[in-house]
Amino acid sequence: MSPLLAAPLTIEWSLLGLLAGQPMHGYELHQRLAEAAGLGLVWRIKQSQLYALLARLEERGYLVSTLEPQEAHPPRKVYALTPAGEAALAAWVQTPVRHGRDFRLEFLAKVYFAQRRGEDVLLALLHAQKAACQSWLENLQATAGAHPPTSYEELVYRFRLGQIQAMLQWLDESIAVIE
Repeated sequence: MSPLLAAPLTIEWSLLGLLAGQPMHGYELHQRLAEAAGLGLVWRIKQSQLYALLARLEERGYLVSTLEPQEAHPPRKVYALTPAGEAALAAWVQTPVRHGRDFRLEFLAKVYFAQRRGEDVLLALLHAQKAACQSWLENLQATAGAHPPTSYEELVYRFRLGQIQAMLQWLDESIAVIE
C-alpha cells in the first residue's frame, strides 16, 4: 500500500484525539467535532464520512469497537483508542507540520490536542513548529529574488514568505501568552 494511503488524514488524527479522553459512539464523535468552541472552528465533516474514517482507523488497529445494547433501539458501536492508537496520537501531537499548507488545519488540530495534554506539551509543539517555520523561511529567502520582481514565480515566493512570517508572528505571540 502507498505510504500516502496508509498515513491517517488530519481528521482521523482528530478522531483519535477525541477518543483519547473517553470511548464514544459515532454520533457523539460527530457532535464533538462540530462544537463551535472546539474543532468545529477548523473542521466540517459529514456523518457518513465519519463512519468510514472510523472503520479505517479500526482496520489499522488504532481503534477497537464494541456493541452497546440499547433499550428499544439497535445496539450502537462504541469506539475506544487502542494502545497503538494512543502511541501514534502522542507522536503526531508532538511533531510539527512539514508544510506551510498544513498549518491552518493540521497544526491547529495539533494545538487543540496538545493543549489538552498540558501546557508543557503545547509549548514544546509551538517551539518545534517555530523552528520548522524558521527553517522554511530561510530556505525560501535563499530562493526568493532570483526572478524578475513582477514574475509569477516571484509573486508566489513573496506570498509564501508573507505566510511564513505571519505564522512565526502568531507562534511568537502564542508562546509569549502561554509562558
